[in-house]
Amino acid sequence: MTVALTQQLTNRLAHQLAPLRLPAPYGACPFTPPPAYAEAARKGPVTRAVLPDGSPCWLITGYREVRSVLADARFSADARTPGFPFLSAAQRQLATERPSFIRLDDPEHARLRRMVTKDFLVRRVEELRPDIQRIVDEAIDAFEATHTKGQSSDPVRDFVRGSVRDLVTDFALPVPSLVICLMLGVPYEDHDVFQRLSRTLLDNTATEAEVTGAHRGLTGYLAGLAEQKAREPGDDILSRLAARDDLTPEQVASLGFMLLVTGHESTANMSALCVLALLRNPTLAGRLRDDPGLVPAAVEELLRHQTIIHLGLARAAQEEVEVGGVTIATGDGVICMLSSANRDEEAFGHTAARLDPTRPDARRHLAFGFGAHQCLGQTLARVELQIILTTLLRRLPNLRLAVPESALTYTTENIVYGVRSLPVTW
Repeated sequence: MTVALTQQLTNRLAHQLAPLRLPAPYGACPFTPPPAYAEAARKGPVTRAVLPDGSPCWLITGYREVRSVLADARFSADARTPGFPFLSAAQRQLATERPSFIRLDDPEHARLRRMVTKDFLVRRVEELRPDIQRIVDEAIDAFEATHTKGQSSDPVRDFVRGSVRDLVTDFALPVPSLVICLMLGVPYEDHDVFQRLSRTLLDNTATEAEVTGAHRGLTGYLAGLAEQKAREPGDDILSRLAARDDLTPEQVASLGFMLLVTGHESTANMSALCVLALLRNPTLAGRLRDDPGLVPAAVEELLRHQTIIHLGLARAAQEEVEVGGVTIATGDGVICMLSSANRDEEAFGHTAARLDPTRPDARRHLAFGFGAHQCLGQTLARVELQIILTTLLRRLPNLRLAVPESALTYTTENIVYGVRSLPVTW
């Protein structure tokens, strides 16, 4: 073997073994996960990676392997477990000093989760359909009321005049916020406060001081509301939690905090991305408009294809475990990349990268996680998305982007992926 060939093979091996630095940057297409994750997946379902602070961890990209890790109690969801991986110092501080119930392991996780499970069961969410429909209809009413005729060729001028609206701030964010406020018993007039604080808490670039301040502000607000609910209860989640003898107002606030933040941010981002996907694919939008019965299946495919928990789910090994033929040692951190798993060709075939609303197995996606910590509000999110898309397609059949798609920007620094603004007209 020549020296040149030996060096070439050595360089190639070094490249293959070089750990991926997290988080990886997005490529040219904002609807495609960062290319580096696909490259890592080609090397194997379990590969080495490096966190921003230089710590090593394992990146899990295979569908089967992600399910295995998330269902295995040997992998801890408790952020205080040695080796637990974080993408920012601020998120580490928040999760270790003030862990929410989703950052705990069983039995404590299960105990707290059971306190709110019944409010998110299928039957209870189905009972909310008329209220959700009303909220969506009223949001579109407000949308239409401020939309003027006779747009000019200047999108900026149109936006000021009212003929262009931002679907994110004027629709996608208010709808799930109103729904979760209704369920929790939080006054919607305070939405500016909790939405602003939530954005800071989910911002992976926020400082420790900013995250701490936002957490203190939101939990303080909810603790005060819980004390008020204890005196004057209503038919809502916070009132039921505040009436319990085994929870302090601070613990009620912690539970309410997680439900409030995840209950509006995730659905807001997902609904805006779904609408954008349909605007990019008018043929699909037309099919769903003509046959609303196809919408539930389309929602599942959109959830699979546009996985908004784009930075993955973190776990830490509490003992030695073999995953995908790789031995993960005690104390090793792992990040389960849901977006990569949802595009694994072994799980979803050679068309996994394509958006296909007729995909028969789309509901097997991992957009809501898997195992004991699977998203509590997944049924609510599904119903909200179904109603939002069905109603928008019916009531605003001529909805279209008011700016070039290339002008859109995305929340890549946020724990929840989404489009920052979606100017539309119709």
